[in-house]
Amino acid sequence: MPGFIPGFEYDIFISYRQKDNKGDRWVSEFVEALKTELESTFKDEVSVYFDINPSDGLLETHDVDASLKEKLKCAVFIPIISRTYVDPKSFAWVHEFKAFIEQASKDQYSLKVRVPGGNIASRVLPIQIHNLDAEDKKLIENELGGYMRGIEFIFKSPGVNRPLLVKEANSQENLNHTNYRDQINKVANAIKEIITGLRNPDHEVKGKAGDVESEPISGKNRRNKIIAGVLIVLALIVAGYFIIPELIKPVKVTEKSIAVLPFENYSDDPSQEAACLSLTDEIIRHLYKIRSIDRIAPMQSVIQYKGSKENPSKIASDLKVNYLVLGNYKKYGDKVRVNVYLVDPKSDKYIWEDQYDNVYSAEEVITIQSDIALKIAGGLDANLTEEENKSITNIGTRNDEAFEALQIAKSIGYVQTSTNITQLSDSGMKYALKATELDPYYAEAYAYAGMFLLTKAGYFGSGGYEMQKVWPDVMRYEKIALKLDPNCAMAVDMLGGFEMYYYYNFIKADSLLRKAIDIEPNNFYLSYGLIDFLVKMGSYKEAINQINLCIINGVSTEENTVFLAMLKDSRISNSHDDIYKFQYKENINDAFIGERFFWLHDYDSALYYLNRSKNSKPELGNIPKYQSYIAAILFKKGRNRDCESIIESLKEKSKYTLIGSADFYVAGAYSMINRKDSAFVWLEKAYQTRSPEISWLKADPMFDNLRDDPRYLDLYEKCGFKAYDDYIASNK
Repeated sequence: MPGFIPGFEYDIFISYRQKDNKGDRWVSEFVEALKTELESTFKDEVSVYFDINPSDGLLETHDVDASLKEKLKCAVFIPIISRTYVDPKSFAWVHEFKAFIEQASKDQYSLKVRVPGGNIASRVLPIQIHNLDAEDKKLIENELGGYMRGIEFIFKSPGVNRPLLVKEANSQENLNHTNYRDQINKVANAIKEIITGLRNPDHEVKGKAGDVESEPISGKNRRNKIIAGVLIVLALIVAGYFIIPELIKPVKVTEKSIAVLPFENYSDDPSQEAACLSLTDEIIRHLYKIRSIDRIAPMQSVIQYKGSKENPSKIASDLKVNYLVLGNYKKYGDKVRVNVYLVDPKSDKYIWEDQYDNVYSAEEVITIQSDIALKIAGGLDANLTEEENKSITNIGTRNDEAFEALQIAKSIGYVQTSTNITQLSDSGMKYALKATELDPYYAEAYAYAGMFLLTKAGYFGSGGYEMQKVWPDVMRYEKIALKLDPNCAMAVDMLGGFEMYYYYNFIKADSLLRKAIDIEPNNFYLSYGLIDFLVKMGSYKEAINQINLCIINGVSTEENTVFLAMLKDSRISNSHDDIYKFQYKENINDAFIGERFFWLHDYDSALYYLNRSKNSKPELGNIPKYQSYIAAILFKKGRNRDCESIIESLKEKSKYTLIGSADFYVAGAYSMINRKDSAFVWLEKAYQTRSPEISWLKADPMFDNLRDDPRYLDLYEKCGFKAYDDYIASNK
């Protein structure tokens, strides 16, 4: 029986491996269930080709029956995707699956069709009955030219990967929570959408053209019609008076929140992983610039889903977003192919999909990144300003080698941890500087070079470099970046940090840190610097507002800065619950816990955790800051000699290194034990060495003992705090 669509032999072709129909005859049962469902979905009979004894092996001399080629002329091709189906040696894979894709790509309808509602659907409708190995999934998506959008019939539980049965004895154990009957219905509905799209390619509602001319309307008829029309209008007005107010109710607006998952590497070359991560990161950074998008999951949150087989709806739920972007990247020869999909995971629908198949060049890839970001914005009905559009479409470099060098540098940044900080920072900086040598006008490369150089100093010098010695070169790179691209948020943010930590120009720091956020309003990682600054300046309420925005947007801030802000704003009580609830379980840090107890004057608990941190996290536990806390606690316990011993060791350390700002924390220890003269001597030393910790002078509880001393007020003014206070007061 011919299919619905002219020129097609069948409406549906079922392709499968014979071994998947042995035993419980799953495929045969599926086909019977589908036929039954189709009868209640379509008014007309749907023709289905299903060969009960398909060829299951392929020999070099195998002659493919010409009639099979005719049968493949169908509207919808349904492959039963099992662990054995994706086999380049099998008959079904070569002469059915690949053959249909090639044939459909050339026929008058093409492989992809626009379905009612405007979405694009493939005429290949995979029915997946097993979770696939990554290699098999990549192989099938390479043939499809994009993401495999199928309907799953998989029973998933710990250690189980099998087809879903019509009647499941223990359906509650299915982690996918899928029901066989519902899945069959989804297949039938998907088939109807595809066939409707093929029958009405433009989806235009056309009226029937009559052959008989209309009769002229007589005067009487015209008068009667006018009177009737007036009465109808009056009736509508009266009805509207009572009904319309009930209809005009606020419409719930869906939050424009989105996560761009790491693009999959479909190249045979593992080195292209850097390109995939860079592509993902750049799209996210472009979206950061669009103020009308409500929330974008940061790269640091989505990186965990690289290569994940987790259900998209579960990922969206975990990330607390309403939309996902999925995609893959493949570089082959002198070409690059990118497939991208904007997904509504709740309805399991694709808002749009696109494929880029271009000649490879830095300019082409950068243009693809920009175009994807703009199309995502369009898919979310986000409004772009002219400035946002200009920033997103900016071409940073046209030098292929420079572009690739920076891609590698960025990928290094994604895997950097505190244990390998020096090695990876050296490597990242090397590639970033290589990019600047290849293209001296590549602003982003300079920004990354500065970032990696500063990272080499690490937290309190944990990278092994003195911060005061790297800052000048860091700023040189960032100023070049900003000169080349005034909208480089990274460079603006780092210059703000420079003004705060090195020059103590807090007015300028305030301006730059806020400007960085204005450039990328949805990049809440930029709020780190501003929150740190606000706490140091004593602006605790504004700091807490920024902290709450970060939490809402899934971005964690530096925990002890959060704790101190809440403590200063009287939102923390002296309880162990308050101490621990700010500590992320995956990042237990005894030194941070000890510091909190120290601020709350629970010195026994503080000493326990600070001592324990010297073994649990020695790179933090042994730094001058925490050693000064221990010295002060020992003094309060009457262990003066032990206190002096620690202070003397910190003094000795200050003679040969600036790492950790020992001079500043010697001053802190002296302040805590009420030796004010010595405290001011060492604060002056810290000021002269440009200690970055001077920025904590106003907020750090260690110096509460000095605040009424005239020498403190002189230092307060010299370090720029008074000028900032006056600036804030004048702008209120």
